[in-house]
This record gives sequence, C-alpha cells and structure tokens, in this order.
Amino acid sequence: MPNSSSISEFLLLALADTWQLQLLHFWLLLGIYLAALLGNGLISTAVACDHRLHTPMYFFLLNLALLDLGCISTTLPKAMANALWHTRAISYAGCAAQVFFFFFFLSAEYSLLTVMSYDRYMAICKPLHYGTLLGSRACATMAAAAWGSGLLHAVMHTANTFSLPLCQGNVVNQFFCEIPHILKLSCSESNYLREVGCIVVSVLLELGCFVFIVVSYVQIFRAVLRMPSEQGRHKAFSTCLPHLAVLSLFLSSAFFAYLKPSSISSQSLDLVVSFLYSVVPSAVNPIIYSMRNQELKDALCKLMTSCILKAMNLPSLSIHDL
Repeated sequence: MPNSSSISEFLLLALADTWQLQLLHFWLLLGIYLAALLGNGLISTAVACDHRLHTPMYFFLLNLALLDLGCISTTLPKAMANALWHTRAISYAGCAAQVFFFFFFLSAEYSLLTVMSYDRYMAICKPLHYGTLLGSRACATMAAAAWGSGLLHAVMHTANTFSLPLCQGNVVNQFFCEIPHILKLSCSESNYLREVGCIVVSVLLELGCFVFIVVSYVQIFRAVLRMPSEQGRHKAFSTCLPHLAVLSLFLSSAFFAYLKPSSISSQSLDLVVSFLYSVVPSAVNPIIYSMRNQELKDALCKLMTSCILKAMNLPSLSIHDL
C-alpha cells in the first residue's frame, strides 16, 4: 500500500456515475455558488458603503459574509471542476490547502457567531454601556480574535493530519478533503490518537463557546420578557432571530455530520449531510439576515438602484426619491 510520501494526489467521491448527471450537478453547484457570491457580496458591499450600517452588529455581519464567501469558495469550485471534467483527482497540496482553509473559515465562523451573541447580549441587556464597551477598537479586536482562533485551529489540525503516514490508499469518500476521511487512511495508531486528541481539545473549546451562547441568550430572553412595551419586545426579538436562525442551521448540520450514529451512516447520507453544513449555510445566511432587517433591505435596495442607474448613465437618486 502507498505511504504518504508516495501519494501525489487523492481521489474524491464522484457526485454521479454518468456524464449527464455530472453535468447536472455542475449546473446545480454553479447556481448555488453564484447565489452565495451574490448574496454575501451584496451584504458586504452594502455594509461597507452605507454609513448607517457602521454599527457593531453590521460590522460582525460583514465579517460573517466574508467567512461564508471563503468557506464556500474552498469546496465548491473544485467540486464543480471535477463534475465538469468528469474526474475525481485533487493534488496532495490542493487537498492540504482545502483542509486548511475549510477548517479555518469554519472555526472562525463559529467563533464569530459566539462574538455576535455577546453583541446581542450587550445591545439588549446593557444598552447604556453598548456604545462604550463595543467601540470600534473592541469590535476589531473581537473580530481579529475570531479570525485568529480559526487560523490557529487550522494550522494545528492541518499540520497534524498531514504528518500522519497514510497507507490505506488515496480514496477520500467525500466530495472535498475533510479531516475525518483522511484519518481513515492513516496506518499509525499513535499519530491517529494524537489527532483525535487535538479534535477532543477543539470540541471542548467549541463546547465552551456553546455554553457562552446559551447563557447569553438566557439573559437576553429574561431581559426581553421584562420589557413593558410589546413593540420593544418585538424589536429586540427581531434583531436576535436572524442570528439564532444562522446559528441553529450551522450547529445542527455540523453536529449531525460529526455525531450521527455509525449505524445510520452511508456514503450517500454522508454526502448529503456534508453538503448541508459546508455549502447550504453560506448560501442561505444572506437570505436569513435580509428577510427581517429593514435597514439592510433599504441599504441593499439603494445599492442595487445606484448600480443600475450608473450602468444606464443616469444621475444617482436616493431611495426616498424613487
């Protein structure tokens, strides 16, 4: 059997057996990818260009959109290329890069969602101190910590995973390179246990983040329920619902992917579940955040109107003039 030094490429899981189905999958993935690029790109541009959205909540939303763009761009382009050219191969370096960037963006996104729960806690439970405690420097520091934690996790796991001797072939039963499937190719018990130990440490840290999120929202719900005004309660809940929806989608799909019983595991189910947690959130998050947020809707409408008028060489108008 080949060892890791002799492996020059890995073989990913084929999305379909026939060329026609492969082509169909290519167009489906392309549509999802373009939708994710458009949605996250519009949100990023709107937040960056509209001064009314220069608040902590939208600053973190901008970072979330960038992470979603990075996450989906790590997996889908290679899957689309393989579907279009009817191949399964990915180079050793390409596989390592995919593992690194996917783990980086995914870990950073979870850390950022934790930070966003703190932002909602401060905005609702301590509104008088919100502007002081969450100034521009504090927001930049927390965002940098989220990105930095993702980077540290990615470096640790990628270096450890690809230092393992691989002697169980080069077939990865997934449509992208993922750590659990690469670990199955390892032939070193001690190194395998070392990577499992790293995963356990990461899970404990993520569990700590989860507890922090739960405690934050318990405090938020208690504060909201004590509000005398029904309009105030509705407004407070409306700012939390998008974050809760994104967080629930992210955690439920990831937990099911990694914690589902082995008795119900199958290749097709693993493929569907991995698609749900690696692709769907990045495409759906912009829709979730723009559905109930009037400020963001107005900014997006203004941005698209300005682009259309500029393309038609017409003078710019404000949204209130249209």
